[in-house]
Amino acid sequence: MNNASPPKPLKRSYNQTARAEAAEATVARIVEVFHEFLQTDWYDDISLERIAKAARVTVPTVLRRFGSKEGLLVAVRDKMEREIDERRIVPSGDLVAIVDGIVNDYEASGDMILRVLALEDRLPVLKELADYGRVQHREWLEQSFSPQLAGKTPAEVEWMLDSLMAALDLYVWKVLRKDRGRSPPETARIMRSLVKGILDGQ
Repeated sequence: MNNASPPKPLKRSYNQTARAEAAEATVARIVEVFHEFLQTDWYDDISLERIAKAARVTVPTVLRRFGSKEGLLVAVRDKMEREIDERRIVPSGDLVAIVDGIVNDYEASGDMILRVLALEDRLPVLKELADYGRVQHREWLEQSFSPQLAGKTPAEVEWMLDSLMAALDLYVWKVLRKDRGRSPPETARIMRSLVKGILDGQ
């Protein structure tokens, strides 16, 4: 007869898992708080103390997780990139879907990005963020318009991408939505006409 005692529950393993999940939730909460502040406030007006208080943690906790405010901005950038990718999932070559996707994205993140661009010449960390966004935007355009770019020479592709970047730039959205008071559908309609003119002219 086997008198061996049954194995004890792996309490330590459970506790470690719970702690890891709590730490992950804390990180996500800090990133979310900073992202929310960036939607309404200027980057240099947002202090680590304010972030920590809103996230219900201490400043040392923020620094331990992210190293600095700049490190936290990188985490926000990664979060934004995932959200932007989700908003911009469209069939390649579908002009209507592409423009609607980018207008929807600007509706969600445009105001915040405009504040980043306004400070990029003064704050290197925001310049880096803006340049990263430009690269990602161009790559998205190249992928989205891949059917229209197929068969073009490298020089023609560069010309078309530069033209598409201009037609679908954030500042075009700003002029139409903020300065002229156009609705999102009206804005999308005008931007589609710009893109169509580029594509038809090739």
